[in-house]
Amino acid sequence: YFKYTNFILFIWSLIVQNNFQPLDIFLPVGISFYTFQSVSYILDVYWGKLKPTKSILDYAFFLSFFPQLVAGPIVKAHHFLPQLENPPKVTKDDVYAGLWLILIGVIKKAVIADYISQYNDLIFASPDGYNGFENLMAVYGYTLQIYCDFSGYSDMAIGLGKMLGYDLGVNFRLPYQAMNITEFWRRWHISLSSWLRDYIYIPLG
Repeated sequence: YFKYTNFILFIWSLIVQNNFQPLDIFLPVGISFYTFQSVSYILDVYWGKLKPTKSILDYAFFLSFFPQLVAGPIVKAHHFLPQLENPPKVTKDDVYAGLWLILIGVIKKAVIADYISQYNDLIFASPDGYNGFENLMAVYGYTLQIYCDFSGYSDMAIGLGKMLGYDLGVNFRLPYQAMNITEFWRRWHISLSSWLRDYIYIPLG
């Protein structure tokens, strides 16, 4: 409804009458992530990987857990919901590890990605005005920017989860050290690629 109603109405207006008026639909923040997580809950229960949760509050907590709600990682139901069966235990090591991940994430996002993006935007706005080397550096810079953006957000979310006593998994594992595209796929945005594998690719196969 939120993402495709206006598109469907537009197609319908082309078929019936050409007077399309888009509806003013507010897109909720993080809708992709809690949609992915809802699907994982339904299918995990259906396939017997997980027993249905006895508490609607646990399910609501799973869907609305704020550290990863907006930018990931995508948390699967069979990984997260069992953690709610016992009160979270936060050790000193968890706090230090969480703070370290948050610090690394802030450096990746706010220092590296945001700084490099200024150079990349300048080159991409007018590539003809720069030489080949400068354009090549912008292409390389963009690969670094997008990695630091995504993995920086993930590191901060995973670190915050650790400080609250929850394991959100690993989302990036040095993807640019991959030797081929298959290995890169396994290392880049792991939560998304494993979600697509587990809930789309394998069932279709």
